Amino acid sequence: MRSDHRPLALFDLDGTLADSGQRTADSGQRQHCLEGRRRDWNGFFSAAVDDPPLPEGVRLVLSGAAECEVGRLTGRPERCRRDTLARLVEQGLPEGRLYMRSDDDRRPARHAELEMLHRLGREREVRMLVDDDELVCDAAEPAGFAVVRARRAQVPPALKDAQGREGRT
Repeated sequence: MRSDHRPLALFDLDGTLADSGQRTADSGQRQHCLEGRRRDWNGFFSAAVDDPPLPEGVRLVLSGAAECEVGRLTGRPERCRRDTLARLVEQGLPEGRLYMRSDDDRRPARHAELEMLHRLGREREVRMLVDDDELVCDAAEPAGFAVVRARRAQVPPALKDAQGREGRT
């Protein structure tokens, strides 16, 4: 493990830093993309640029930046990188690396993100992961990662089903 860097604090995007519709009824403009038999993942991810920031998530990331290097770990695919980075800059969030899954990675987030965590953990200390996805948190904790669970007010049924089966957020 390299000791020339501050520890890494990783923050999820959807439902942790960005309100993708789990928190408030009026911000769920993209949840409809996950309803029905055929999920519109392109539409779901394209609409992410309109997600408002979550105040609790912003507070946590600003607090984490005092002691750690901030990174974002997300289930969003690589093709969303440019829009995602632009949105993070617009919101005035601390700079940091963005760790995304490849465009063809369709594994559940609990597998894809845990693999990314392990890879990062081999290179440096991961101080904490802040995430709202219970399945990701439940996988990261027994693997030895410190987890801060970002609590949602409610999980829309379509999102819960999509995360459980496909986990692509």
